[in-house]
Amino acid sequence: MAKSTAQKFGDNMKKIRTEKGMSQGDICRELGLDRAYISNVENGKQNLTISTMEKVAKVLEVSVDQLLK
Repeated sequence: MAKSTAQKFGDNMKKIRTEKGMSQGDICRELGLDRAYISNVENGKQNLTISTMEKVAKVLEVSVDQLLK
């Protein structure tokens, strides 16, 4: 079965975050979001608004496109 957009975003976010040596806590502090929320995003259980996607991309220094492919 094909992955949902939320799952793709979460997988890519986790992969990029770990490649950059960042923890979920680092992302939470940068975005002012709850760690459980970030965990749900990375597990594909949380749909994000476009503005939140843009904020995540900015913190990870990648494009939103990279997070969605």
